[in-house]
Amino acid sequence: MTVRSQHQDETDKSSKPSYYYSPPLDVSVAFPQATPASNFPSAASDYYQFDDLLRPEEKAIRNKVRECMEKEVAPIMAEYWEKAEFPFQIIPKLGALSIAGGTIKGYGCPGLSLTASAIASAEIARVDASCSTFILVHSSLAMLTIEEQKQKYLPSLAQLKTIACWALTEPDYGSDASSLNTTATKVEGGWILEGQKRWIGNSTFADVLVIFARNTTTNQINGQVKQHTRKYLVKKDSPGLTATKIPNKIGLRIVQNGDILLKKVFVPDQDRLPGVNSFQDTSKVLAVSRVIVAWQPVGISMGVYDMCVRYLKERKQFEAPLAAFQLNQQKLTQMLGNIQAMTLVGWRLCKLYEAGKMTPGQASLGKSWITSTARKTVALGRELLGGNGILADFLVAKAFCDLEPIYTYEGTYDINSLVTGREITGFASFKPALSTQRSRL
Repeated sequence: MTVRSQHQDETDKSSKPSYYYSPPLDVSVAFPQATPASNFPSAASDYYQFDDLLRPEEKAIRNKVRECMEKEVAPIMAEYWEKAEFPFQIIPKLGALSIAGGTIKGYGCPGLSLTASAIASAEIARVDASCSTFILVHSSLAMLTIEEQKQKYLPSLAQLKTIACWALTEPDYGSDASSLNTTATKVEGGWILEGQKRWIGNSTFADVLVIFARNTTTNQINGQVKQHTRKYLVKKDSPGLTATKIPNKIGLRIVQNGDILLKKVFVPDQDRLPGVNSFQDTSKVLAVSRVIVAWQPVGISMGVYDMCVRYLKERKQFEAPLAAFQLNQQKLTQMLGNIQAMTLVGWRLCKLYEAGKMTPGQASLGKSWITSTARKTVALGRELLGGNGILADFLVAKAFCDLEPIYTYEGTYDINSLVTGREITGFASFKPALSTQRSRL
């Protein structure tokens, strides 16, 4: 190995042109014809006046979330997305919105309607999908899972003074999460957790980790082994626990997804969460969170459309604004129509849930169809911005990449389609026929 001296480094620099080390121009200087997303565009996508369907309190939540995101997050999101770092300075500002905990009543939680929670999620995602995912994991997964320990944990979590994550997925089991390998073994005074989790959002800095594990003490042998799943609250400083950031992501780069290793991690009895005895119980939480997830692509599409409208009016080619060209107007119209349809499907899902009528299949269809439609919508926005469409400064490239993990998490498009298919036909088709036959041998 050759050790370079400071003199050699300085010599190399002096031998290259001065512009080689010049910092890049600010985008507003380098490209003054159009305004970057750090100065976020006005909302322009409510073409069918969806606003009329919202209650006054839901409009108030939307307005305060929109103002916070445009003022506090928009100016810094491209920088932190590029660095793949989380802007911890915004957590108190998000906490002040009083949206964490969503529909939970009491314990310092806001007790919002599901519609209000969904609208808040969309408004956050409109500016930055990573911030929306941060809140989703913390609130719609982890906080909704905590039951008997509500008084102990929820007040601080509701204010974002402490942060939570929700650990179900493992390296070997994503869509097939019900086959998880992480184990919980009963010992005196508590449980010992062993295993590994992957893709766990917020895990690298979470104060409280909700861990799903297989209870080794309740196996029942009735022709087959029936293993029960339990969930456990684990503190970030627990001996044997490590959480390491997953690098090299192309989407949701601000979200700190991690690999969690559990090596003889002790959890006291009082931190075992009751209420989950099978993966079907876990699916109840997932069905609710899928509604919120379905609203993230709605918000992303709204932001991209808003950005495209402003950009096409500002940017000129062939002596005319890009907005004046027929092809561009057709694409804008297609994007706008998609947003109206996605919004109304999402709104109906919320109303079904609030009336106690929503089924898991309906939630899955909403999530899969909306994310698929949003992909097409955001792709059109990417086309409309031409070369600038690949710059995070103008939002659409960032949104294009951020939508990809959302298309996959909380159930891939295919898996969610099968959940709906099972509900409408009565036949489960998750396992290939070959694997089903082998399991009977």
